[in-house]
Amino acid sequence: MWRLWRALQHILVGLLTILLRFPNLSQEQKEIRVQVWSREMLACLGIRLVVKGTPAEQGPVLLVANHISWLDITSLHAARYCRFVSKADVKKWPLIGALATGVGTLFIERESRRDAMRVVHHMADSLRAGDVLAVFPEGTTSDGVQLLPFHANLLQAAITAQAPVQPVALQFLDAHTGQRSLAPCYVGDDTLLGSVWRTVRSKGITVQLVFGESQMAMGRDRRAWAEDLRITIDQLRQLPPAV
Repeated sequence: MWRLWRALQHILVGLLTILLRFPNLSQEQKEIRVQVWSREMLACLGIRLVVKGTPAEQGPVLLVANHISWLDITSLHAARYCRFVSKADVKKWPLIGALATGVGTLFIERESRRDAMRVVHHMADSLRAGDVLAVFPEGTTSDGVQLLPFHANLLQAAITAQAPVQPVALQFLDAHTGQRSLAPCYVGDDTLLGSVWRTVRSKGITVQLVFGESQMAMGRDRRAWAEDLRITIDQLRQLPPAV
């Protein structure tokens, strides 16, 4: 209960910062605030952050990561600020939706082909402007045991903008044993509240992010590139876990 209370307080602080402070901050100052807030959020939840590899220092770059939990966005922000492309449902989540909107998330109606094209064009423009974007090409969360097939549509933005993609492997581990932790999973019949409760009741979780080498399309179409990135991320997941 103490962890949950601290997390709720921290979320409220984040919302107030977005409403009252962000209008007077530069983009660089906003990005620093988001990264610091995200690291503090993980600490409130008793989660240790481990980063392997080197996140891209500057854009344009599209981060491509596997998707497990409602904590994935916070975890990636803690390692490196980026603008996420997320399903529109997240915008409706209590508190989390407001935070996601405030930090510049691009929302997409995945069932709408027209909306997907709109977001791809917006992403390409953002990459040309030098932004760091992030997507979860699985399209939904998994239990993290096996990767789901990667959807290729959003990779078209990197091809169009001639921007590099950096693969990122994300895992939640038991902080004591180094084995996979299913506590933060948000998949199937899981409810958001249930996943949050499992997480705060855990005796210790490590979120491990492994950043691979950035790569260009090099003539690959989006489907071939998506499959290659899936293989790369799966290989990055096999690296020895941090304990």
